[in-house]
Amino acid sequence: MYKLGLDVGSTTLKSVLLSDHDEILYQSYERHRSLVREMSLSKIKELEPYLKGHEVQLAISGSAGLGMAEIGAFPFVQEVFATAGAVRRYDPDSDVVIELGGEDAKILFLKGSLEERMNSTCAGGTGAFIDQMAALLNLDLNEMDALSLKYTQLYPIASRCGVFAKSDIQPLVNQGADKANIAASIFQAVVDQTIIGLAQGRRIEGKILFLGGPLSFLKGLQQRFVETLKLDAEHAVFPSTAPYYVALGAAVYAKDSTDIYTYEQLIEKFEKIASTRIKNHGLKPLFKDNGEYSEFKHRHQQSDIPTQDIHTYQGDAYIGIDAGSTTTKLIMIDEKDRLLYSSYTNNLGNPIDVVKAELTDIYKQIDNRIQIRGCAVTGYGEDLIKSAFHGDCGVVETVAHYTAARHFNPDVDFIIDIGGQDMKCFRIKDHTIDDMVLNEACSSGCGSFIETFARSLGYDIEEFARLGLTSKEPVDLGSRCTVFMNSSVKEAQKNGASVADISAGLAMSIVKNALYKVIRARSVDDIGKQIVVQGGTFLNDTILRSFEIELGRNVIRPSIAGLMGAYGAALYVKTKQLKHSTLISEEELAVFSHTSRAISCGGCTNHCNLTINTFQDGSRHIAGNKCEKPLGIKQTSENPDLYAYKYQKLMNYKSKPGKRGKIGIPMVLNMYENLPFWHPFFTELGFEVILSGRSSKQMYAQGSQSISSDTVCFPAKLVHGHIQQLIDEQVPIIFYPCMTYNFDEGISDNQFNCPVVAYYPEVIAANMELDEQLFLYPYLSLHQPNRFYDKMQAFLKRFGCDISIKEIRRCGELAFRAYHAYKNDVLKAGQEAIQFAHDHHKKMILLAGRPYHIDPLINHGIHKLLTGLDFVVLSEDSVPFITPYEKVNVLNQWTYHARMYNAARYVCKQPNMELIQLVSFGCGIDAITSDEVKDILREHGKLYTQIKIDEVDNLGAIRIRVRSLLAAMEERK
Repeated sequence: MYKLGLDVGSTTLKSVLLSDHDEILYQSYERHRSLVREMSLSKIKELEPYLKGHEVQLAISGSAGLGMAEIGAFPFVQEVFATAGAVRRYDPDSDVVIELGGEDAKILFLKGSLEERMNSTCAGGTGAFIDQMAALLNLDLNEMDALSLKYTQLYPIASRCGVFAKSDIQPLVNQGADKANIAASIFQAVVDQTIIGLAQGRRIEGKILFLGGPLSFLKGLQQRFVETLKLDAEHAVFPSTAPYYVALGAAVYAKDSTDIYTYEQLIEKFEKIASTRIKNHGLKPLFKDNGEYSEFKHRHQQSDIPTQDIHTYQGDAYIGIDAGSTTTKLIMIDEKDRLLYSSYTNNLGNPIDVVKAELTDIYKQIDNRIQIRGCAVTGYGEDLIKSAFHGDCGVVETVAHYTAARHFNPDVDFIIDIGGQDMKCFRIKDHTIDDMVLNEACSSGCGSFIETFARSLGYDIEEFARLGLTSKEPVDLGSRCTVFMNSSVKEAQKNGASVADISAGLAMSIVKNALYKVIRARSVDDIGKQIVVQGGTFLNDTILRSFEIELGRNVIRPSIAGLMGAYGAALYVKTKQLKHSTLISEEELAVFSHTSRAISCGGCTNHCNLTINTFQDGSRHIAGNKCEKPLGIKQTSENPDLYAYKYQKLMNYKSKPGKRGKIGIPMVLNMYENLPFWHPFFTELGFEVILSGRSSKQMYAQGSQSISSDTVCFPAKLVHGHIQQLIDEQVPIIFYPCMTYNFDEGISDNQFNCPVVAYYPEVIAANMELDEQLFLYPYLSLHQPNRFYDKMQAFLKRFGCDISIKEIRRCGELAFRAYHAYKNDVLKAGQEAIQFAHDHHKKMILLAGRPYHIDPLINHGIHKLLTGLDFVVLSEDSVPFITPYEKVNVLNQWTYHARMYNAARYVCKQPNMELIQLVSFGCGIDAITSDEVKDILREHGKLYTQIKIDEVDNLGAIRIRVRSLLAAMEERK
């Protein structure tokens, strides 16, 4: 009797046929392109030579197989059980199974306690993620795989969101980074997501079985897993049956089924499955009748822009270039702001070639009748394009978009821009950008998703959008992760939804994501009344109409919505009134050439991954640097920088041999504040204090396998690397206390530490292998000295260190004095920095964060960027406490938050000072802080910018925020 297993996945259909003796007679792996039921029927027909005349047992598995199993009354086996069954039958000595599918990823731990880990809320790091990245690089999977094997260096790329990762990749593309390095880095991101996001602290070791299509067909991905996990050939197993393993497990499972079918019965059942359709419960249509649609079209035609014939015009012209994430936009306007030339082109992985082609086309058409008086560049690729073609100036994206929006509505108070893979929202107050919101945690439902899905169905984006307008029952897709939404769309299609219904449903989901995930709007009035929408995505009338319906308010959509950044750049450079443009000439353009190479900078311990672009005239553009060293420019800024000052003071603590041996302290979280206490305390007790080293990406990688939570903030994840370094250095005792309370500074209702900061030592103790070292993590409080002395003496005595209470008290009193001396020194340095700013007429930024934000790896050099822009940089603890303490609108019980509230009040009282708040992804209580800090500042007319940081240093987004704040300061001046 034959056993047939079908794995009906999100993107592929796999089948395995076993003989009476469990030998594989047939196996197949095919993309079903959403035609799941039709292809399943076709597969059964294809198996006729094998099945006809035999009795068959059948079982179905896979994310898209449950509905088919229900209709056909076939046994259904969950994927994990199917995989485990196949492993027990064919690879029983495996310790761990890693399986990557089209939209899911999972790890099975088979030794010790049996456990399964699977992606749930995000589909980053799966086959679909790799497909999207390959499309971004304009490569097919085979080309991408072959290139990845030739890499020379790896870049950090986020993989927690399939579309959001493009925000890390696109700047590399725009900077001219080698595609081989980018391809390998994408595979490394998948590996990192598997280790940190799925394993979550449990070690991946022993014999590892790698399954699933991506791990079977992509040799570069295999290489990244092997190198990262340090596996040899014996422990890294990539079986030839890897793509079919779930189907193989389903066939094994079918063996125990009591249902037996003839070939004819199978055909009959699968024909029934193919013909069955489930009614979708749709949403209301976008337009109730043709009249309402006509009014909509007429209203938006009013926001058109005049054009001028480039072939007949004579006079001055201005060019704006928007080098965006996936597209390059170029506009040329005349003296009356009329459109002479425009283009909207996909980058295809090389924006320089796109700009060269467009400028060449312009020069062919203008002869000597038109004089180009200026060229401004904006967008992700601003620096590269400006350097390559000698643009006159760069303009930050927010300013470019606001300049364009103001042209269409001088009273605009809210701008929303949905692009290919990002969303930006600007609030305008007093004709100045007052606040900006980016999709920093998730990019679900941006324009590139709709375009990609339209192409997969065989439609171009324009036709796909038009179909949505005719939908009678739009599919309700909610607002979900992009790749999971892809599954919802396919499920709706399998249930009989039309392409029109899917198009409208996708449009509505994008709108919901923008309003409720990005803007986090609480009401319509929270958004604004004079709204301008822009970005290429809003050229889709289905999305525009969905936005107006969800908002309950009409908006302005310019006819050049997708070109607004370029148009704003052209308007901006026109205001410069330049007599001559530095833009590359027609003759120079004819011989233009460009090469790029990747290196690792050795100027300091950051070891920045640099991309050096060299142009035909010998000029160079270096990207990826966090300071001016690789540019060969001597940093002349003498502006005080409290972040650098504090970090250097802590690094100056030196160890000396002690009578009681060595004790290690990790430089993490609250240790960046409490080291001035612990170092003198243990040194005076007779210990040699060993500090973990400077944070680095290598250190982070060393501890990554023990990270138990993918969603905890990056500073907490970094703790594992610091502890691992102390373990590797064989420091006999590691001291890292749990501290519920902080010092009572008189500026809050309570003085709690953040829960992660307070109790992360417990996480370390539970998840890291500390057999050789003594790991001490007592519960201590420094705000009650007498209680501290007693608890510390009792705790040390438990571990064989019998020190008298008198000596503990003496050393403790010295340590308390040292701590307060350090805090007073920081305050004094802050006052000196403020005086310096006043004396030298400098602008000041209070960069408010937490103690660990002075770590160079965590802050990504933001303070250096600010001093490079001629700011004096202060920290939240370098300004005095404002007394008497004023309550805020929330329970003010977190010490670090209380300092930020105090810092905001201090900024309100100071001239020429603004605030930037640093926020770490994963810190759930940051939202409370941000709203309160924002309210305090705005009440006094102060500017506020929030910068979110994570392990992947998206310097492009950081620079946009900082430069936006600088531009707003200049406008207010």
